[in-house]
Amino acid sequence: MASPKPRCSSFATTSRTHTRPSGGIIDDSFLTETKNIQNRKLSQKRKTLSCQFSIGGQLSPWPTHTSGQTILHNRKPCSYDYRKRAGSWQQHPLGTTKPRYLEQLENYLRKELLLLDLSTDSTQELRLQVSKLRKNLAEEYLRYLTERDARKILIADLNELRYQREDMSLAQSPGIWGEDPVKLTLALKMTRQDLTRTQMELNTMKANFGDVVPRRDFEMQEKTNKDLQEQLDSLRDDYEEVCKEHEILLQLHMTTLKERDQFHSELQEIQRTSTPRPDWSKCEDVVAGGPDRWQMLAEGKNSDQLVDVLLEEIGEGLLREKDFFPGLGYGEAIPPFLRFDGIVENKKPTKKDVVNLLKDAWKQRLVEEQKEKFPDFFFNFLEHRFGPGEAMAWAYTIFENIKLFRSNEVMSQFYAVLMGKRSENVYIKQKETVAQLLKEMTNADSQNEGLITMEHLSTVLKSTFPFKKEEKIQELMETGGWHPNSSNADLLNYRSLFTEDEEGQSTPFVQKLWEQYVDEKDEYLRELKQELGMELHNEVTLPQIREALISIDPSLEKQTLNSYLIQAFQLPMTELPEEGEEKEESIVVQLKIALQRLQMIDIRRMGSREPEPAS
Repeated sequence: MASPKPRCSSFATTSRTHTRPSGGIIDDSFLTETKNIQNRKLSQKRKTLSCQFSIGGQLSPWPTHTSGQTILHNRKPCSYDYRKRAGSWQQHPLGTTKPRYLEQLENYLRKELLLLDLSTDSTQELRLQVSKLRKNLAEEYLRYLTERDARKILIADLNELRYQREDMSLAQSPGIWGEDPVKLTLALKMTRQDLTRTQMELNTMKANFGDVVPRRDFEMQEKTNKDLQEQLDSLRDDYEEVCKEHEILLQLHMTTLKERDQFHSELQEIQRTSTPRPDWSKCEDVVAGGPDRWQMLAEGKNSDQLVDVLLEEIGEGLLREKDFFPGLGYGEAIPPFLRFDGIVENKKPTKKDVVNLLKDAWKQRLVEEQKEKFPDFFFNFLEHRFGPGEAMAWAYTIFENIKLFRSNEVMSQFYAVLMGKRSENVYIKQKETVAQLLKEMTNADSQNEGLITMEHLSTVLKSTFPFKKEEKIQELMETGGWHPNSSNADLLNYRSLFTEDEEGQSTPFVQKLWEQYVDEKDEYLRELKQELGMELHNEVTLPQIREALISIDPSLEKQTLNSYLIQAFQLPMTELPEEGEEKEESIVVQLKIALQRLQMIDIRRMGSREPEPAS
């Protein structure tokens, strides 16, 4: 707390006059003014000095009160005598006196002033002397204050050391009364220094790290922030994805609206120009067998298929009414087994007889060692079966029947092979696939009861058809008898999936296998066309088809690839150029023709389009 500035005394304050030797008189007011000027200058010079206090806490009338403050010997700070002395000091502040040399200096100054000539001519000299004396007095006074303050500090340090020594002596146990006081004092001093340094470090730490959070809280907050950031990124990605889907949906919506308007226009046009949908129930009274047989024939068929059924029923009646067929002659467009002039007899077999005859022909074809063209084989089979005289009649009869009954699997497939529209390997491969599937199911039937679980059925299908999509496997499962309420433990009579009726019609399960095969072949050829990037009327070279096939089916073996190229370009095996030969570029064919030729053979995917990564 700031203290008022100490009052300084210099010359006597009583008003008096002094006589000069010359008889002039110096008024005390001049001295008083000189003294006041001196006091103001001293006060300005001592702004940085500490103010002095008396022992009782009051301002001292004169700074030199230290004469009464001496070192206290043999005084305990907690003793009664000490407290009494301290109380008396507070009640009666110690009196102070001027230093003797200061009084002597003032007396000397008064004498000198009396001796000086204060005439008008010596006024300037007097002022110089006074100024010099004032300066000397201020310097002496400052030296005095400095020595006085140093002495006070020294006395206070000595008293403090004595008090500390006495305090430590009182606090020590009886066993260590003989400890060296200097050593203890030094230890206390070092401890205080350590305390001061520690306090400074603590203050520095508070100042530097007062607003710093603990590491645990920081890491926890950092983890929370990271989790929130990840959630934000995820939500942002989801939002962007939803925005994209929304835009796609908007585009689809606009496309759907356009298609809807277009379909509506087409519907109105169709309703205006088309004929009404036929009432197929009218055929029940016309078809032989009545409504029951018509329901059996029409089950699961669309209008186009129903037209074929109706034509077969009509054609069957007309075919039975014919007794003879006219010969077609010997033209180049006539198949070899039908080249005949004249009239041939209609043998009028039943559909069952025709199917059995065709099955026997297939059996004979499979065991034949020397392969000949299928039309020649067919006629030779009839000659061997019915004799040369009846072979032509049976050839015409069988041909008319298989041409008419397109809905019958055996007849339609035999007709396609016989007329060169499909390779016989397609039929053979399909039969081998069905036989292999039946064998796998039989192996899964450990009890040989003709029953397997739905789980076994799914496993057999996936192992037999590793490249089928999951939805295709699901279709086969549903056709075989699986339904959403089925469990894996449900039993299935797998042998019933491969039976045929008397007319050679397969079960829906085998028919679904054939339909999926045809669809997969069509999809394979569409991928080939898309990979080539050409129109159907464009010409394509042999290297282009080779590269496209390898691109869409990397697992394709070289031998199989060559068989595809031979079929597409109708080349003999010996004339197929190797990859990289110059004449490859000269072998061209129209893309539409190449795809039609590939459609005839057994072409299927041998592996996934993208190679699976190595494990």
